[in-house]
Amino acid sequence: MITIANGIILKGKDLTPSRENILIDDGKIITISKDILEGEIIDASGCVVSPSFINSHTHIGDSIIKDEGYGLSFDEIVKPPNGLKHLALKNAEDKDVIDAMKLSMYDMLRSGTTHFIDYREGGVKGIKLLKKASKDIPINPIILGRDDSFYGDDPDLKSVKIAIRKILKIADGIAPSGFNEITEEVAILISEECTKKCKLSSIHVGESIDSQKNSIKKYNASEIELGIKNNFNQLVHCTNPLKGDLDLIKNSNVSITLCFRSNAALRVGIPNLDDFFKKGIFPSIGTDNIMINSPNMLRELDFIFKLRQLNSKNYINPKEILKLATVNFSGKSIINEDNYCEIFISKKLSKNPYLSIINRIETKDIINIINKDDNIDI
Repeated sequence: MITIANGIILKGKDLTPSRENILIDDGKIITISKDILEGEIIDASGCVVSPSFINSHTHIGDSIIKDEGYGLSFDEIVKPPNGLKHLALKNAEDKDVIDAMKLSMYDMLRSGTTHFIDYREGGVKGIKLLKKASKDIPINPIILGRDDSFYGDDPDLKSVKIAIRKILKIADGIAPSGFNEITEEVAILISEECTKKCKLSSIHVGESIDSQKNSIKKYNASEIELGIKNNFNQLVHCTNPLKGDLDLIKNSNVSITLCFRSNAALRVGIPNLDDFFKKGIFPSIGTDNIMINSPNMLRELDFIFKLRQLNSKNYINPKEILKLATVNFSGKSIINEDNYCEIFISKKLSKNPYLSIINRIETKDIINIINKDDNIDI
């Protein structure tokens, strides 16, 4: 048993601050109470106890080519199957890919992230490489596979079906690149098979104005509309929604993930967070391609907070920013009794516990991370 004592905990789905103790046994939160004090004691005096981060969109294989391709166009860097990153992954040694992914996972863990959703290139082999890399690291990868057979204007649907079934045997879902790289027939096969297996289907949509225009030309529908129409569970980016796109999102059950720093680095625009909030849409966030962006969610939160302060005259409670990285993604646990314990403890550097995290702390200020059964001293 472990008791986290004397800290300010951010409790429940609304991250309500409460000065209570947390009793943990066998990786689960047993009791949250001011009076409980059993087992090993972790003194969290002067600290904030927060749900750990979920990085809702990464490309961790990119870790082997950090900062390469600077100055190239968007398509030259990331468009499959011949973008810089795809060719680099194709030609890399397995050991180099594994070692680079391990370093990125340790970077995430040290900065408060215990879960990440990864678009894993390389088919079944790529999925196995990430599983091998993460085997001894106390972090939870949610792996979404893809296969080169998905791409092109005239794919062999039999080969696509076989690839989908092989991937879903070992992965948590499937994530093709986008509707400008696949046909609608392939999209339907992916979403239908993922639904049958109760697994996650995810796709890039609306990242650039050009991709939206191409989608209108090709399908007479925006990428966001296509994602919803074809029953994908998660839509990533939505940086450049067209008229009516946000209403479609609002009236669907789809999960939205925004990627602020990577969109800025690729010069495709910045998501307007206020537009989502006004529609009652509460997205999660991800750090996207590690080749262009660090997977540190503290940096992501700080960037979003400052950017919103610059671009909006409306006040927003800073806890709504913290929710982007914690409770907004439906697959993430929260600090509540009978939930698995997935938290980090950080120094409290300001009176406001939310601003302390999103505006003040750095990796060095996180003193402890608990991810289910793993108690990690930083």
